[in-house]
Amino acid sequence: MKFASEFRDPKLARALLQAIAEKADAIGATREKPIHIMEICGGHTHSIFRYGLDKLIHEGVEFIHGPGCPVCVLPRARVDECIELAERPEVIFTTFGDAMRVPGSTKSLIQAKADGADIRMVYSPLDALEIARRNPDREVVFFGLGFETTTPSTALAIQQAAREGLANFSVFCNHITVPEPIKALLDDPYMMLDGFIGPGHVSMVIGIHPYDFIAQDYGKPIVVAGFEPTDLLQSVLMVLTQIEAGQARVENQYGRVVPEHGNSVSIAAINDVYEKRPSFEWRGLGEIDASGMRIRDAYRAYDAEEKFGIGYAVGRREVPEVEGCACGQVMTGRIKPTQCPQFGKGCTPETALGALMVSSEGACAAYWQYGGARTAAE
Repeated sequence: MKFASEFRDPKLARALLQAIAEKADAIGATREKPIHIMEICGGHTHSIFRYGLDKLIHEGVEFIHGPGCPVCVLPRARVDECIELAERPEVIFTTFGDAMRVPGSTKSLIQAKADGADIRMVYSPLDALEIARRNPDREVVFFGLGFETTTPSTALAIQQAAREGLANFSVFCNHITVPEPIKALLDDPYMMLDGFIGPGHVSMVIGIHPYDFIAQDYGKPIVVAGFEPTDLLQSVLMVLTQIEAGQARVENQYGRVVPEHGNSVSIAAINDVYEKRPSFEWRGLGEIDASGMRIRDAYRAYDAEEKFGIGYAVGRREVPEVEGCACGQVMTGRIKPTQCPQFGKGCTPETALGALMVSSEGACAAYWQYGGARTAAE
């Protein structure tokens, strides 16, 4: 299978692991003094654990799990606002399935659905548009969630709704951007990061140059990576090669998918429909300047926050995290999932306290799925 099997070649993987070991030894990396490489994307975290790369790689290389899971970084207040919208009798609330089980203050969307709210899972915002066309007497709200990867499709849906004059369609916008939280982490004096594996799917849209500041301003190498095991191993090797040479550059390992300057059609749609919010709240990181997107005034009729008087349109609400839940610390790489006192005890996929245990890109879900009770006992 092209672009899959050849990137899972055991012989190639062994050669890359050997090359990584040689580089790590040359740098002087050890278990006690490892090189810390943050994989920004939650999809990379799951690939690392699915293929056991954390166990196979040289002991002097430590993966740090970053804030690259859009469901995970959503604060509880925004989940509560989703439920508030969904429970309005006139609303059909549409969302990707990944968000259904994320706990809010009192319930999740799937629990609200069980309680009678009209909540429907969709595969695309275009599905939500079709629901709006078929239900002209109902307000259809799409939960716009995700990084730059999913932002274009929501923007295109809003443009289509405007062309059709589809007045009963709106988007609860929670689209966020990758560079700003990475800057926030780099500005944190307690974070020890030596390099980054950059998100492949995000970069497919925005290209590689939005990460230039990581190399230029902070002197850290970043390699945009694919999601197969040899992609990730080659990317680690490229990061180590830069560190050994005393260099810091943005490199593109995922060239078969990621163009240097991104996708011009997607970028144009984003720029037409969205503008940066002054700030946006992130779980574990708090408010980060210019890190979220909001719908421009020209498309205000399709902004659910404005239409229903909710969220930042009326002022941000404060909702504390669950006591004992360490999602924020895990998501920002300060601790591993197994260091959370609730992991595998009070927090499992069936009884999740936080988003990282239920999201398909969450670090806690990766540890549980590929280690389960064994991991919890370590």
